[in-house]
Amino acid sequence: MPDPKTEVDALIVSGLVHDGTGEPARFVDLALDDGRIVFVGRDAPARFKAASIVDASGLVIAPGFIDPHTHAGSDLVSDERHRRANLPFAFQGVTTVIVGNDGGGSPDIAKLAHAAREHGIGTNVAYLAGFGPIREEMLGSESRAPTLGELERMKARTRQAMCEGAWGFSAGLYYVPQSYAATGEVVALAQVAGELGGYYDTHMRDESTYNVTVTGALAETLEIRRRARIPVHISHIKALGPAVWGHSERMIAMIEEARAHGQRVTADQYPWEASGTRISNALVPRTALEGGLEALRERLDDPAQFEAIRSGMIEGLTRRGGADKLLITGALHGAEVPVGDTLAAFAQARGQEPVDAAIAVLREGDARVASFNMNPEDIAAFAAQKWVVTGSDGSSGHPRKYASFPKAYRDLVAGKAAMPLARFIRRSSGQTADIIGLKDRGYLREGYAADVVVFDPESFGPLATYQSPRKLSAGVMHLLVNGTPVISAGEFTGSLPGLPLLKDSPC
Repeated sequence: MPDPKTEVDALIVSGLVHDGTGEPARFVDLALDDGRIVFVGRDAPARFKAASIVDASGLVIAPGFIDPHTHAGSDLVSDERHRRANLPFAFQGVTTVIVGNDGGGSPDIAKLAHAAREHGIGTNVAYLAGFGPIREEMLGSESRAPTLGELERMKARTRQAMCEGAWGFSAGLYYVPQSYAATGEVVALAQVAGELGGYYDTHMRDESTYNVTVTGALAETLEIRRRARIPVHISHIKALGPAVWGHSERMIAMIEEARAHGQRVTADQYPWEASGTRISNALVPRTALEGGLEALRERLDDPAQFEAIRSGMIEGLTRRGGADKLLITGALHGAEVPVGDTLAAFAQARGQEPVDAAIAVLREGDARVASFNMNPEDIAAFAAQKWVVTGSDGSSGHPRKYASFPKAYRDLVAGKAAMPLARFIRRSSGQTADIIGLKDRGYLREGYAADVVVFDPESFGPLATYQSPRKLSAGVMHLLVNGTPVISAGEFTGSLPGLPLLKDSPC
C-alpha cells in the first residue's frame, strides 16, 4: 500500500463502484496516478494528497466501457481534431473502441498506431486485421478463389498485421468481395491469427435468407472456429427479417452446444430493432455487385441482366419486410434522396414502384438506410445470454453510433428485462476485455489502466433517434482515459489522451 499522503493525480470518492467483475458494488474510493489505478479502497482522502478530487456522490463508478465493434476508424485518422476526439463514443462511457470490424479497415496497423500517437485521439483504439483489404490487395474484386501463391501472400499479410499489433482477424462474409471466399480460404487466414493468440471476429455470411440462411452461416462460423482452432466472436448477433424471426432459439442452442464442448464462442449485440446498411447492401444480389457500383450500373443498362437484378431486389425488399421498413438516413456518392423518408414514401412521391425508386438511387449513387427488420423477442433472447456483450456497430446515419450503451442500459437495466447493473457493466467492460485479450483494461483494479466512467444512473440514456441520429448521449458526468479527464462535469475537456492498444504477439 502506498505511504500515507502519497501524492497522486486524482481521487474519485463517495461513489458506488462496480469493478467490472459482475460482483456486487461497493462504496470505495479510487486513487489514480500516472495513468494507472493505484488504490481501490476506503478513506482514500486520508491516505493520499490529490491534485484533483472527483466527488461521485449519487453516481456510479465503473470501468470505461469497451466497444468491440465500431466503424470509428475514419474519425480517428481524421485531420479534424473534433472527430478524433471520438465524442459519440466517449459520451456513451466508452474509453476503448475496436476498429477493423466486418473485414474492413487497413491492415497497416503500425501506420495507424503511429498516426494515433502523432495526432492524438480521444479514446483508446484496438485494431483487427480486416479480410477485405487483404483479399483485395491480391485479387481485387474478382469472384474467384486465390491461387496457392496468392493465398500464401494473404497469409503473410495477415501475419504482418498481427505482428504489428492486431488483436485478431475480422471478416464480413456478407459483403462483396469477401462473399466470394470459400470457407477454406477464411480458415487459412484465421488460423494465422489463431496461432498468434488472436480471435476471429465475424459478420456472418448471412443473417437472414440471402444465401445459406442465418443458421447455415452460424454453422460455417463454428466450422471456421474448429478448423482454425481460434476463439470466435460473432458481430451484432441477430435474426434479420421476418423469414427468420424466432430463429434465435436454434442459434442459441447451436452456440451453447459448441461452448459445452469447450469452444470459445461469444457475440456482441446492439439494442436497436433497425440495422444500418445501404440500399446496395440491403437489396442488390451479391453477384450483381462484383466490380462495385459502376459495374452494377453497367449491368442495369443491359436489358438481359436488368430484369434478373430487379427481380432479386424485389426479393430483397420482401426479405427486409417491405419498402416501408427502410428509412433513408443519408445520401451517398451524389444521390439525391430525401433523408428522413422511407423508401416507400420516396417511391410514392416519384410515382414508381419501390424497387424502381431504389434502382434510380443506385444509378446516381447510393443511400444509407435504417432497416427495421428485427423482432423484439429475438433481441431479448440474445441479450439474456451470458456470452453476449454490449456493442454498437457504430456508423454514420444510425443512432447506434451515439447511443447504443445508454440505450442498452435503459432497455436492460431500467426496463422490463431487469438486468442487474453489475451484469450490464460486466458485459460492457471486463467481459469484453477478456474476449479481446486486453490484459490491463476493463476492470477497476490496482495496477490497471485508469479508464474510468462516472455516470448518473438516473439520467444516463440515449438522446439520438433514427430521425436525429447525431445527438450525444446524456448522463456521463466524468470520463477518464488513461487517467486524463475527457469529460468533466458533463463537458468535453478538449483532451485527447487515447492510445493505440497493440497486441504483443509472439512474432
